[in-house]
Amino acid sequence: MGYRQLSFKLPTGYDRDLLKKKIRDQLKIHAFSFQIENKALDARKKNDIHWQLRVLVTSDELKGGEPEAVLTLEIPYRKRKEKVVVVGSGPAGFFAALVLQKAGFQTTLLERGQEVEQRARRIESFETTGVFDPMGNYAFGEGGAGTFSDGKLTSRSKHLSLEKPFILNAYVEGGAPEEIRYMTHPHLGSDLLRTIVKNLRLQFIELGGTMLFETRLDDIVVKNGNVLEAVTQKGNLDASYFVIASGHSAYETYRMLMKRGVPFRTKNFALGSRMEHEQELINTAQWGVKELPGVKAAEYRLTSKGNENHPVYSFCMCPGGVIVPATAYEDQNIVNGMSRYMRNERFANAACVAALNLNQFLSREVSASEALDWLEGLERKFYELGNGYKAPYCSIQNFIDKKLPTGLPESSYPMGLTEAPLWEYLPEEISTAMRAGLKDFSRKIKGFETGNIMGLESKTSAPVQVLRDENRRTAGIENLYLAGEGSGYTGGIMSSAADGIKVAMDIIKRES
Repeated sequence: MGYRQLSFKLPTGYDRDLLKKKIRDQLKIHAFSFQIENKALDARKKNDIHWQLRVLVTSDELKGGEPEAVLTLEIPYRKRKEKVVVVGSGPAGFFAALVLQKAGFQTTLLERGQEVEQRARRIESFETTGVFDPMGNYAFGEGGAGTFSDGKLTSRSKHLSLEKPFILNAYVEGGAPEEIRYMTHPHLGSDLLRTIVKNLRLQFIELGGTMLFETRLDDIVVKNGNVLEAVTQKGNLDASYFVIASGHSAYETYRMLMKRGVPFRTKNFALGSRMEHEQELINTAQWGVKELPGVKAAEYRLTSKGNENHPVYSFCMCPGGVIVPATAYEDQNIVNGMSRYMRNERFANAACVAALNLNQFLSREVSASEALDWLEGLERKFYELGNGYKAPYCSIQNFIDKKLPTGLPESSYPMGLTEAPLWEYLPEEISTAMRAGLKDFSRKIKGFETGNIMGLESKTSAPVQVLRDENRRTAGIENLYLAGEGSGYTGGIMSSAADGIKVAMDIIKRES
């Protein structure tokens, strides 16, 4: 048995038979098996857009060669008496709980929201009636905020060699397509995620884990530098270790932890609004044609220097997606993007955000508590200006020119739009930077200025960060860990899930 690693340049609409022919012709063999190791779209030249593939071929007709060794996450199992309470079922919380349960701990996973099926129904009701449900919304519920997103599985971190394969394997076992193992920019889509997170929950329960829905962490009991109990409206839970992965939107959880002595500091984050274009416009600008066989929808990633203190960039681009009302609380109004696996909706959307350092912006040292108050105040302001959950909007050209819009465009946003001088609703330095950024974006993508921009995008990352040591243990509290986006150290599904796994592995190491 021999192995060969091959690279191919293939047309976007290639099929499996063409790939097999390419392998056969290059190696001069007949019987073989193969697996795709990497697949990336090369769209640098509009007249030569193609897939670049790296393929591992195995055959008895070949001699020599060895496949690359695959690193695996080793989870040592033994029956353990120690209990762990994990708070939050987003990627960080769920993967921490899954690994701990696989290691033999008695793991209880608390989720303040509802299970995914009920959560989806409540979101649909919210968008139809305007009645907000604190237990089932885009921020809280099974799977966290990422369940209703594009489901991107990319990460800028270079230190996930063990965690990344474990996460991808878990998603595939939960129903994700095999392609997420090898695509350069894999994504799941909100429709697939609804099934995947349910299947992963069933797997966790089958392993002996306990999952409690509609169970919010209200307080913790701390004594002598240790957490003794988690306090919920359904009773107190004691444990040897506590992992809190509440996400970046759980303001009351942040404030409770601060009151109990958990140390936080402010960190840089970003603010802006969400842009929307016809997907065909983006396709044409990026590809030169309205559609390509074998490719779902064109994407973009844009950056600009903005102004001196606030660089501007596009964030969480959702090709063929929709803009959604992503508020975590009834009296706030923010937006986010979501797309399904096929990315075949009419519009494309992405955030346009400017980086913000609150200490510089307010010309003083800002405490973590004050940072939460400041951001929450802005989110409430948009609720008032939007008369509820309507999204204040203008065209991108309006924003650049500071001209009021006239009329309401078609949009994917389900709660309605309201004409507004959006640049006046945002902090002046942010809107000034965004104006410079939007001018740059319009030079880079033909027709970009014809799109619309709406709402408040305030959840690119948390505005605060917990103090923790190199093992992710919270400073000053021996058995408490904060993980994922709520810790202020990660952003997105992959980095958050990996953070949860690393927390779990530290707990396992401590009990070895």
